Amino acid sequence: MTKSQYGQTGMLWTWANDKWYQGNPAVIGPNDQGFWLSATVFDGARAIAGSLPDLDLHCQRAVRSAEILGLKAPVSVDQIMELAREGTAKFPSNAELYISPIFYAQTGFVVEPNPESTRFLMVVQDAPLPEPAGFSACLSKFRRPSKDSAPTEAKASCLYPNVARSVAEAKSKGFDTGVVLDPNGNVAEFSYANLFMSRNNIVSTPSINGTFLNGITRQRVIQLLKDDGITVEERAIDIEELIEADELFSTGNYAKVMPCIRFDDKVFSRGPIMKRARELYFKFSSG
Repeated sequence: MTKSQYGQTGMLWTWANDKWYQGNPAVIGPNDQGFWLSATVFDGARAIAGSLPDLDLHCQRAVRSAEILGLKAPVSVDQIMELAREGTAKFPSNAELYISPIFYAQTGFVVEPNPESTRFLMVVQDAPLPEPAGFSACLSKFRRPSKDSAPTEAKASCLYPNVARSVAEAKSKGFDTGVVLDPNGNVAEFSYANLFMSRNNIVSTPSINGTFLNGITRQRVIQLLKDDGITVEERAIDIEELIEADELFSTGNYAKVMPCIRFDDKVFSRGPIMKRARELYFKFSSG
């Protein structure tokens, strides 16, 4: 996964202060709680040629994430969905877009943010889907935090510096991203995407244990594969199993389904199950 695939490019619209701005307006102050003490959450949805797959689930998760951090959403799920539709309508009908609702606290101190001060923003930007050429990964020394040490069930901005550390470590070794373990030493995920492996036509993915997000695209792909007659197991996965796998691939909102073509010294092909998962997902999203 290269920098060019994941960079911000093209047109950008932002909803803030009850109006749309073209570009990236200044909306937060240095003394705002969400800026300097990190009571900020976000989510990411996709618009793909006019389709908004699982938009309702992304908006629901944004509100849940805010509540987990002690915030109080000033807009409803339905309002967020309507704003997402407004934002996507500002782009060509065939655009591939990234939609990010954001909540942050304006006041509060270390003990807790003031929930009544919660502000809402939305960013809609041009973000072409990456080509499924594949990415490389290596084992990271950085682990996912336990659920009693961080707000792991929220899509919270404060969790992402650790993600960045694992990516920087991988890039320093010549890889694109990391494979991150949970506090118990089992495989959790790729640095910023859920992890799947297949062996002998059985798909396995780490079971949700409170240390990483149960991704919406993850859930969708699991169900699509099961409906297609493919066995999918959610279970604890040991790191050595990845070397023995026939295929590795990721799911995530930004790139959807992507093949891992190298893990440490093991090279993988773009296998049939990954290809089928992509086919099923984009057939679903086009509907």
